[in-house]
Amino acid sequence: MQTMKALRIHDFGGPEVMRFEEVPVPEPKDDEILVRVHAASVNPVDYKTRKGAFPAIGREQLPATLGRDLSGTVERCGPGVRGCERGDEVYALLGADRGAFAEYVIVKPMEPASKPARLSHAAAAAVPLAALTAWQGLFDHGGLVAGQRVLIHGGAGGVGHFAVQLAKHKGATVLTTVSSADLELARALGADETIDYEAQRFEEVVREVDVVFDLIAGETQARSWSVLKPGGILVSTLGEPSQEAARKHGVRGVGYMAQANAAQLAEIARLINGGMVRPVLESTYPFSAAPQAEQRQESGHVQGKIVLELAA
Repeated sequence: MQTMKALRIHDFGGPEVMRFEEVPVPEPKDDEILVRVHAASVNPVDYKTRKGAFPAIGREQLPATLGRDLSGTVERCGPGVRGCERGDEVYALLGADRGAFAEYVIVKPMEPASKPARLSHAAAAAVPLAALTAWQGLFDHGGLVAGQRVLIHGGAGGVGHFAVQLAKHKGATVLTTVSSADLELARALGADETIDYEAQRFEEVVREVDVVFDLIAGETQARSWSVLKPGGILVSTLGEPSQEAARKHGVRGVGYMAQANAAQLAEIARLINGGMVRPVLESTYPFSAAPQAEQRQESGHVQGKIVLELAA
């Protein structure tokens, strides 16, 4: 039986519950693909899962392998998968039932797209979860179109830096709140107006936006209702916003969780290959340093993405 290394948890808790283990390489079913993982990105959902704070993973799903997105090469295709060849380079957002912090992983047909040709595996791994979260929040839920104004909270973070670029490419006017250290990056990504949240309250300078894309929650979200124009929408990745507050301000509020979508990933790859969108990597770590990478993510204020490299 072929085995592989995976980073798993058998209980919820602190970093000490993460363990490298030798486990069997999974066998793809008729409609599944076995992918050799070259790189996987680190996301807040990983430490939330580890702590037991991610609703899709309960105690009954343990042990669980961490990691939600990856870039790699096709190792084996189920007999029912069409257009799949060993060696194909793909990237994907996985369902919560599987983890990318492993040398091999099963990928379902609706998940993978061809890896952007201009990116390394490490750079490509930074894309799926964060870029799909931005895409679905802005366009599927927020309905953002050309000519509208959008306020993105946290425009230099993992999701936020993609959101700034995608909204700008769509033809929206992009405003974003970032720290003073991130102002230059936000401008380089295409933001029309950058607000240093350490020095200025955004609600004092922002008015009449069509969409607020909230990646922060808490009091930042509470202060955001007033900057929306009537009929505008606040979209949050961090739970359902207060419907009472939305009604009070004559706007809408929606929370959501990103879903795998191969067609959207293929479109994002097209934008990346065309030089219109790019991932920003703060740092890369070897797979053996995954616990340290997770701790860096949890410590907060990551500029762009953190990536684990599993294979050359």
